Amino acid sequence: MTCGIVYAPSYLTHEQSSSHPERRERLSYTLDQLEEEGIFDLPQIRLLTPKPAMRDDVLLVHTKEYLQFLEEASVTGAIIDADTYVPKGLIHDALLAAGGAITGADAVLNQEVRNSFVLCRPPGHHAGRSHGAGFCYLNNVAIMVRHLQQRGLRRIMVLDWDAHHGNGTEEIFYDDPSVLFCSVHQYPFYPGSGRFEDIGIGDGKGYNINLPIPAGSSDKVYRYLLEEIILPLADEYMPDAIAISAGQDNHFTDPLTGLALTAQGYAGLMQEMCILADSICYGRIIAVLEGGYSVEGGLPYTNLGLIAAMAGLDISAIREPEIYREVLEKAVSDEAFPIVIKMVTDLKKKLADHWYFIRQYDFR
Repeated sequence: MTCGIVYAPSYLTHEQSSSHPERRERLSYTLDQLEEEGIFDLPQIRLLTPKPAMRDDVLLVHTKEYLQFLEEASVTGAIIDADTYVPKGLIHDALLAAGGAITGADAVLNQEVRNSFVLCRPPGHHAGRSHGAGFCYLNNVAIMVRHLQQRGLRRIMVLDWDAHHGNGTEEIFYDDPSVLFCSVHQYPFYPGSGRFEDIGIGDGKGYNINLPIPAGSSDKVYRYLLEEIILPLADEYMPDAIAISAGQDNHFTDPLTGLALTAQGYAGLMQEMCILADSICYGRIIAVLEGGYSVEGGLPYTNLGLIAAMAGLDISAIREPEIYREVLEKAVSDEAFPIVIKMVTDLKKKLADHWYFIRQYDFR
């Protein structure tokens, strides 16, 4: 199958500062690895050039006032929060990132590629309707989801596996049953939201799924969540496409987080999601880069693993260099898995009235 990679050199230009965690090296090291492995020369890979999102695309998600703020702040510079500055020229970079997500979605919907991975910056999942935060300005995935719905798709599943809760995406779709939002994230952790009890409101109740996990959670934990919650949810929901907020900051070498997922774990997750998508939505997966700050030990190998899985390549050899083995051994916590099992049990009780696959369990 053909995987579209959405990329442009302009994705390297956004910079808050040379020492900021969300800096251009996050992507440049990945590109070096992909070129070294010959990924761009494979027939299963198609390089796609992004186009900037239009204002009308952005306004499907964000308020007019917030977009105007970003446009004006991009001329003068501004501060959103302690970690998120608006450098001059930001609006061009933000629109190109959101437009990259749309480009990837259109290529999938037009059957030019089977699936796509959008290697964009800046990320987006902390951006809500009227605010940015956490290195994010426009919510790339949410804008892309609304674009797909404008093109006629009805139900979209969003899987956010970034180590930080996708609070902006949750806010945008919290009352909307046409979007199934599922977030796996370290908890408690920034931004402080993402409790399993928060399942949506109104017509959207039951369609917001939070899977908070403790520090030290490993490949075993993610596989368990996939089998117990994520795959059954998707099977029952039957989305027309699957969007993945692909944050790679749950890698065991990430300097900002405390999780313990490996590159092989990432590749396995994506492989299972591709198998699922082939069975329920014509293979339609659009993955969009979110976080991930281990520029040398993590991102080159996790992104390679994800792309290999999406292209249907052999992923058995995907792994980090041997020098990181000791780091992994220290990162994994034996206490995490029992905590996650209890969380999943409690979550199922909370969701039992909303999902048929859960009602088979006896919670007495």
